[in-house]
Amino acid sequence: MTPAPGSPGDVLTLISAGSATTRSDLARLTGLARSTVSQRVDALIESGLVEETESGESTGGRPPRQLRLHTDGHAFAGVDVGATHCRVALMDISGEVLAECEDPLLVTEGPETVLAHVDRRLDLLLAQAGRPRSALRALGMGVPGPVEFATGRPNNPPIMPGWNDYPIPEHFADCVVLVDNDVNVMALGEHRNAFPGTSHLLFVKVGTGIGCGIVAEGRLHRGAQGSAGDIGHIRVSGHDDAGCRCGNSACLEAVAGGAALARRLTDLGVPAATGADVVALVLAGDTLALRLVREAGRHIGEVLAGLVNFFNPEVIVIGGVLSRVHEHLLAGIRETIYRRSLPLATHHLSIVPSRTGEDAAALGAGLLAIEHYLSPDNINKIVTP
Repeated sequence: MTPAPGSPGDVLTLISAGSATTRSDLARLTGLARSTVSQRVDALIESGLVEETESGESTGGRPPRQLRLHTDGHAFAGVDVGATHCRVALMDISGEVLAECEDPLLVTEGPETVLAHVDRRLDLLLAQAGRPRSALRALGMGVPGPVEFATGRPNNPPIMPGWNDYPIPEHFADCVVLVDNDVNVMALGEHRNAFPGTSHLLFVKVGTGIGCGIVAEGRLHRGAQGSAGDIGHIRVSGHDDAGCRCGNSACLEAVAGGAALARRLTDLGVPAATGADVVALVLAGDTLALRLVREAGRHIGEVLAGLVNFFNPEVIVIGGVLSRVHEHLLAGIRETIYRRSLPLATHHLSIVPSRTGEDAAALGAGLLAIEHYLSPDNINKIVTP
């Protein structure tokens, strides 16, 4: 077997994954000389990224010293900017949540107002965790619209007026900032926290609109320009009268999204303004709302059946506001997927509601920041062996 590379970044990857807990482990896994391993480990300790303790059990003689991430002195933020809320989670380098908060906030108030709010909440959470602003190493953010991931700039987001091409990372000059579409960070949060052993996963957010985050071989798949998974604008046959905010008609979200269901209920004499109103009606036992949600599940299932045949995921996770009535929504989704997809593709397929729930986006955004910071390329830039 070819030895693993042995840069400081590679060594830290083995430690953070729990694959190596001692210097002897590192020598065995990397093939490096013990003196080189010591050099790498000492550099990581000096940089405040790793700590070494004498908590190992002895097999005879002196107990081995244990290596692990040094969780003090660093902080990372995950920010979930929704259409009507802002959730911020402060995490340590291991992904443990130190403090979090959520506030009602309209994304339509514009980037300056929203990002200033995020700044204030970061200061509050850092103070609660007893860490200075200088401890903040990286920030991840999910926003409800298309994003050019390489630059962190929203790209013509339909529900985010004033945000198009806004340089979000430049607002936070004191740390690295990564910005992604909200469903992508939800997919990352769900995968890392609930399905870490799953290689191929789809996370479908059914809220005001509909989107899909794709995890392939354990990594987020964004496509060439970051627009992979925009299933809300796939055409649904037989609904030419359903106009979509993108300018086309018969898009999936214009037929089965929360806003579309609310409009249909209102037209049928049952007042509803949002997807949350639809959920409340279903929970109250409204038979018309229940029928429309199950029907929406079938339409979503029609699109997902094609994705199952094409991508062959192990798990499809349903999140977003309508997932709160998942027993009805998933019934329609499952019915259509199992009817329209190939038997081989569905043989071991699980279709489940989100396990991380409302925390998915903030957790995923924080993990996006942590994984970027701990990547070998980044560590090799900040650690001198």
